[in-house]
Amino acid sequence: MTAPRPLRADAQRNRDRLLEVAAQAFAHDGPQVSLDAIAKQAGVGIGTLYRHFPTREALIEAAYRQELDRLCDAVPGLLAELPPDRALRTWMDLFFEYLSTKRGMADALRAVIASGGDPYAHSRERLVGAITALLAAAVATGAVRDDVAADDVLIGLGGVSLATADQSRPGQAGRLLDLLMDGLRYRR
Repeated sequence: MTAPRPLRADAQRNRDRLLEVAAQAFAHDGPQVSLDAIAKQAGVGIGTLYRHFPTREALIEAAYRQELDRLCDAVPGLLAELPPDRALRTWMDLFFEYLSTKRGMADALRAVIASGGDPYAHSRERLVGAITALLAAAVATGAVRDDVAADDVLIGLGGVSLATADQSRPGQAGRLLDLLMDGLRYRR
């Protein structure tokens, strides 16, 4: 079996633009947003959309995965630009942006699951991998404690997300993330 040929540069740009527009559209308008509208806003024809994504579910799943990849792939750049503990805290903010998009896409993602897809198949693995890399770098510099598992940080982020989902207290999520970071720095 041979690997699929890489896309031409213009085809890759079209695909990326479709995914960017689709993520925003599904998050804002839900799963029933017109695919014609997505194609038009992305500046491509509907045939181009279907060439890349033969079904609505394929587009929804790919848009979600791109958001996940964007979040997880940000780790090396953050670690190159910031001290590891600041990279971790900055990534937490990016995680909350990702959750906001994911929440907006919830109905669309449920439609994918109802059709037999599993958009979350690798999500936890990717997220834990990203957090593991950030924690390892911060531990190596002595910026955070060395006895915290990446899974625990992910659960803590989920808890902060649940506690602040109604957004009734502006800035509360940021304050709770700062508190979580303080807990990661604490040593007995």
